[in-house]
Amino acid sequence: MSLLVISGLTLRIAGRTLLDGADLTIEPGRRVGLLGRNGAGKSTLLAAIAGDIAPDGGEIRLSSRARIARILQEAPSGPGSLLQTVLDGDTERAGLLDAAGTELDPARLADIHERLRGIAADSAPARAATILAGLGFDAAAQARAVCEFSGGWRMRVALATALFLQPDLLLLDEPTNHLDLEATLWLETWLARFPGAALIVSHDRNLLDRAVHAIAHLDGGKLSLTPGGYDEFVRLRTERALQQNRAAERIAQRRADMQSFVDRFRAKATKARQAQARIKALEKLDHIESVVEDAPVRFAFPEPAQLAPPMLSMDRVDAGYDGKPVLRGLTLRLDMDDRIALLGANGCGKSTFAKLIAGRLAPMRGSLALARQLRVGYFAQHQADELEPEESPVAHMARAMPEAPPTLLRGQLARFGLDADRAGTPSRDLSGGEKARLLLALATRDAPQLLILDEPTNHLDIDAREALVRALAEFSGALLLISHDAHLVELVADRLWLVGDGTVRPFDGDMADYRTWLGERARIANRVAHAAPAPGEAANPGLVANPRQAADRRDRAEQRRVLAPVRRRAQEAERTMARLAAERTALERRLADPALYLTGKAGEITEMHTRLAAIGRQASAAEEQWLLAEHELEAANVN
Repeated sequence: MSLLVISGLTLRIAGRTLLDGADLTIEPGRRVGLLGRNGAGKSTLLAAIAGDIAPDGGEIRLSSRARIARILQEAPSGPGSLLQTVLDGDTERAGLLDAAGTELDPARLADIHERLRGIAADSAPARAATILAGLGFDAAAQARAVCEFSGGWRMRVALATALFLQPDLLLLDEPTNHLDLEATLWLETWLARFPGAALIVSHDRNLLDRAVHAIAHLDGGKLSLTPGGYDEFVRLRTERALQQNRAAERIAQRRADMQSFVDRFRAKATKARQAQARIKALEKLDHIESVVEDAPVRFAFPEPAQLAPPMLSMDRVDAGYDGKPVLRGLTLRLDMDDRIALLGANGCGKSTFAKLIAGRLAPMRGSLALARQLRVGYFAQHQADELEPEESPVAHMARAMPEAPPTLLRGQLARFGLDADRAGTPSRDLSGGEKARLLLALATRDAPQLLILDEPTNHLDIDAREALVRALAEFSGALLLISHDAHLVELVADRLWLVGDGTVRPFDGDMADYRTWLGERARIANRVAHAAPAPGEAANPGLVANPRQAADRRDRAEQRRVLAPVRRRAQEAERTMARLAAERTALERRLADPALYLTGKAGEITEMHTRLAAIGRQASAAEEQWLLAEHELEAANVN
């Protein structure tokens, strides 16, 4: 019997139809990823399944006695410990334990203890502690009061509570948004082993590939189910789109051929019968619409000026807060071609290191040397809270760039997909993804040579994340990245630095090696206290040496260096074409004005026509340069 059946579901919010006759069935034990553009209605669908929103049409049927768990929107708080908060989330267990302490009837008491054994109440504290540990809380943290933690950490407690309940159906809405990379990797493994069913809204490609059985795609108010993970979904969707377009082209060609015959011979008596047959055949031909793709999401970072190495160097630097160092003895350097991702659990000092590099935190000891004219762009999610709710993106940009003309302000916003409508919208009405785009535009307004991104993908949908990957691949400056998105790290980082134990050091390996290292470290940490390590096993697993990965990183950095001039030629040609197109439009507008020809300015008119001809030649040359550069870039990417 199906666990969840959605039939002809219609949901409307504020007069806007989000789902229109949508259908979906989830069987017991099936984990389904829910995909869709920002604002498509994914979170609204989860709320309807949970019973918070009544459908406007259709129905949602759940199996009788099915237990549902989800992350509560409000973070838990109060004086209770983290461990007790998670345990209290199981209201049945808590009620049975209270009843066991007061029940006097022996038969009823026996029933209570039988039920407690049935739900494995004795092992519940150990299960809760394991889940909390996986989400980044050690034993000491689990004993602390919830109210002592920030909102992001308390949302982890809410996630731990949902996982702990072992429901028949688990509803998760962007569960990795408040996690670091280590907790995200743990969650992937936990979900892959979860025996119940799940409906997971996520833009994390790795999680969708590793932890679900199928993808439900919400598009145009309808739900379509595709077996497999995200990569399989993309492959099958692309194949279907190609097949549909080919079929539409074939039908269109047949229609054109038949219509041509009808037009030619309808009036001829000898061909009238054949023409009528073609008309009937035309009426019977299937109507197949070509697939209309959404406009692609594009990000573009400004081209930075080149700097001689080293861009930044530090010697025996300590950094921290209130006289207490978080990081000690840092001796590192950054160059223009560095692409570095920081690894390590939340609270180990990654953001402290980023603030130190960005100039937001002064060294407590040691020396930090910066190249002259170095410009640093710094993006951090918490900056969204600093936006003025009544101000539009254009107003924020104007405050940051008081001398810039409006066209430049809007052009910088357009680099990150904020069109004219959104550029004038108060920030309070922007989605989380649109606020992230605004912060990226603000961070890169000065064409920085060093870009520091601290969790840039929170609230970005998959298309926007892919646009960010492409833009970072084309960025010719240095990058320092903190992200829980393993897919982003794998695609844009050439080097990995591990932050922990009060220091920052290189990690010689890739993300697969890091997963292995984390698993080995967790296995050793779970050994009985004071137990001797296995023969040949260190008490703390070392870093994995991988010469092949190091060579690959050097090759990618060299390819970026070689292609940088080609990329600059393409960008310069694109700017030239845009400038010439604007000049051509202005000249054509003047030449179309009848008043010009009444003033006797024959010489000026001749000059304008001469200039138009020159613009045509220059535009053709610029377009040829652009095509050549793009062809060279495309060939390099293929190879």
